[in-house]
Amino acid sequence: MLMTSMQIVSSFNYYSLLVIVFTLAISPVIPAQESQKPLKALLIIGGCCHDYANQKIILKHGIEARANVIVDVVYVPDGNTHPAFPIYGHPDYAQGYDVVIHDECAADITNQEIIQGMLKPHQDGIPGVNLHCAMHCYRFGDFRKPVAANADNGHWYEYLGLQSSGHGPQEPIAITFTNKVHPISKGLADWTTIREEHYNNIQVFDTARSLAHGTQVIKNKAGEPQRTNDFVVAWVNTYKGKTRVFSTTIGHNNATVADDRYLDLVSRGLLWACDKLDANGKPKPGYAVK
Repeated sequence: MLMTSMQIVSSFNYYSLLVIVFTLAISPVIPAQESQKPLKALLIIGGCCHDYANQKIILKHGIEARANVIVDVVYVPDGNTHPAFPIYGHPDYAQGYDVVIHDECAADITNQEIIQGMLKPHQDGIPGVNLHCAMHCYRFGDFRKPVAANADNGHWYEYLGLQSSGHGPQEPIAITFTNKVHPISKGLADWTTIREEHYNNIQVFDTARSLAHGTQVIKNKAGEPQRTNDFVVAWVNTYKGKTRVFSTTIGHNNATVADDRYLDLVSRGLLWACDKLDANGKPKPGYAVK
């Protein structure tokens, strides 16, 4: 018996549907984790007063062990406050990266063209993470007094969201997470560092939100408590109304930088800056370590 054209079409559609269903049934399910490309982070590290040769390795390995991130490193072994980074003078230095980690110690780089070049990617929306001595970079003029965000010497502080000018002697810092609900700090336990540098706060900008404070007891020559310093040590900032920025002043000594609690904090800050951290402080699908 001959089949009508309608019957042929109906039969074809039926068997095609069976093939599609069968194919879907036997196809492997690809988890979201495998379908996401790693975030690309650029770590700028080097300059005065720190063991950056080792800290660059600690940070790269520590972050990559905690999140789906590839960290590329720009490092110079100058050991002074005016390191000759090859990216200086190239405002497009962050092209192709999802986030820039500033861990340079460049207090005597005062050329405003260079400073503006370093800020350009963040002005364009590329997130930033800033560690320890990055807070004391690119400063000039009377930086020991509060400066206006729009002042010639205020642009770097505007990006950071906080102005710091120095630190006292190294003593342990008791870190308390004062913001318990922010994704970066949610669930993190308070802790006390080894002997560390505690950066002061000249001012905190309105665009910034504190995550943690640090208290440090300074002793006199007889070893007796003389005063207690209480400063913000971790915070987030919204730069130019759009760019996410995370910063912490902690991280002078290698043992602190290698501390799991420190690396957890920095990794969370990086993921948050890239909008890849959920409300509970966990990497969003695809951004946990593979």
